[in-house]
Amino acid sequence: MQSGCQSGSAFSRPYLEGLSRSGTLFLLLVALSLVGCSSFNRDWKRATLGPPPTDGLAGRWEGFWMSERNGHNGKLRCLITQSNSGPYQARFRAKYWKILAFGYTVPLTVERSNDTFRFEGEANLGRLGGGLYSYSGAVCGTNFHSTYRSKYDFGHFQMQRPD
Repeated sequence: MQSGCQSGSAFSRPYLEGLSRSGTLFLLLVALSLVGCSSFNRDWKRATLGPPPTDGLAGRWEGFWMSERNGHNGKLRCLITQSNSGPYQARFRAKYWKILAFGYTVPLTVERSNDTFRFEGEANLGRLGGGLYSYSGAVCGTNFHSTYRSKYDFGHFQMQRPD
């Protein structure tokens, strides 16, 4: 069965030698975003089949992220699930420069107090992604707010339940 994704590099070494370091990094990020196979969009659509959650942490979220260090920002979508044993998983799909998409998963430790869900988590996004990121935030009703911090960046996420 063919997955629709192709692997391999379209760039030869002689071609890359003529590029600046930032140009090479940009081409690498574009290539990774084009060839990366993800089930995120399929799972996002599947999550619309049932009634949308009105409270709690699990489900679909969308909004934006913003770096407070350099002002970079973009669209952000998130699917949060909870396993039967309790831990939550937040699957993020972020846009960068309006054309590059980057996906990653963050395990969340969650504490509930009345209608507010406070959470924390960490994920290593790799060397190109900026290394180890830590997250801290809260969900109350249909509002999701989180801060993030890494060695090189810090900022926030603001999301709501999609229509």
